[in-house]
Amino acid sequence: MAKVKTKYSCTECGYTTPRWMGKCPECQSWNSFVEETETPAKSKEENHRAKLPSKSFAKSEPLTLDKIPEDDTFRSTTGMPELDRVLGGGLVKGSFVLLGGDPGVGKSTLALQVGQLNSEKNILYCSGEESAAQIRQRAKRMNIVNPGLHIFAETDMNRILQAVEKLNPDLLIVDSIQTVFRPEHASMPGTVAQIRESAALLMKLAKQTGLTTIVIGHVTKEGDLAGPRVLEHMVDVVLQFEGDKQLNYRLLRSVKNRFGRTHEIGVFEMLSDGLRNVSNPSELFLSGLTEGVSGNAAACIMEGNRPIILEIQALVTPANYGTPQRTSSGFDQRRLSLLLAVLEKRAGFQFGKQDVFLNVAGGIRLSDTASDLAVICALVSAYTDKPLPPKTLMIGEVGLGAELRSVTAPESRIREAEKAGFEKIYIPGKSGKSGGAAIACNSINDVFRQVFRRDK
Repeated sequence: MAKVKTKYSCTECGYTTPRWMGKCPECQSWNSFVEETETPAKSKEENHRAKLPSKSFAKSEPLTLDKIPEDDTFRSTTGMPELDRVLGGGLVKGSFVLLGGDPGVGKSTLALQVGQLNSEKNILYCSGEESAAQIRQRAKRMNIVNPGLHIFAETDMNRILQAVEKLNPDLLIVDSIQTVFRPEHASMPGTVAQIRESAALLMKLAKQTGLTTIVIGHVTKEGDLAGPRVLEHMVDVVLQFEGDKQLNYRLLRSVKNRFGRTHEIGVFEMLSDGLRNVSNPSELFLSGLTEGVSGNAAACIMEGNRPIILEIQALVTPANYGTPQRTSSGFDQRRLSLLLAVLEKRAGFQFGKQDVFLNVAGGIRLSDTASDLAVICALVSAYTDKPLPPKTLMIGEVGLGAELRSVTAPESRIREAEKAGFEKIYIPGKSGKSGGAAIACNSINDVFRQVFRRDK
């Protein structure tokens, strides 16, 4: 019997070393090495047990682009419009999809609903975290009745492959990739080696047999997908399920998509019987907007090709201690510090002795810099205790010279704001759009003169 050896692998780049190191010499990451067990060469019997199902396409050969046959029916809808939007139109045949998110956010509920809404397909749902009785209980609560949905509470990859061979499903769901394992490897389930080998086998299964595969992944306390970084490179689509468990709505974000646009989002509302599609997220995020209160401003951001209107709240109070606080929720804190510096230098507001709190209502995380103008107006409104005029919306990126820089898709943002009933829409003058509800301004001081009736 061959001797079992241990090695250390970097979860970021895959670099291996016989001893533990604090810093990876390849990618310069700190504390990224985990211990792995080197498995001896497998016997013929073990190789046979890990064999893929016999259903496969013919052996591929190199072809020029003009000789590759076109297939107009390679996508299939999931039955959930918001999920189809994020995927780029539906599930692609033979695709490998990774769904990640915090515990309890609704990943398993979403996967189970996909199985319910595809009643014309044969679906295999493999669960390593719940028993079949537990899944049946949840399905009963969600009113799921699908004769084509097969539940298999198993973590052994060999047995999962045998079930695929027997049922010949159209869709395979694995919940989760951290619980399944290959018995040929000595390491425990959830280790880097097991996750990498199991994911590689599932990827090979999807590509060779055309079986659409969805795997659910855990996340770390930092919000990153657990396991080796190579897992995200293997899959075709990486979806991130976000949302505050104390609130009812969830955001599904596309981080990687080989078949569509990235950074597209879908909005769902969590109900007692499952997830409901939210077709108009602007109405959802603006439901709590209170006019006539200082520190509130409306912004229009772009998520993929979808404009979304949301509320930004700010609170500015005198600091009771020596060092003022800078707290933000849903907005980059370094970006907040930059905008505060611009207000102090270019507009004359002194925040040095003020505590600043910023919140994006609804729990969404802002990455679009077009929300800068709304953030600045909310801060000034809270600082002066003067509310913004009603039916007013802000669009624009703020530069270090206090100038308003142009943003992407201004027409779509203006149309969405007008549809929501906003009568004054402040936009950068360089965007070339003005007239109607749109008011073009060149700097933040131009906006302050019209909104707060204040010069520098």
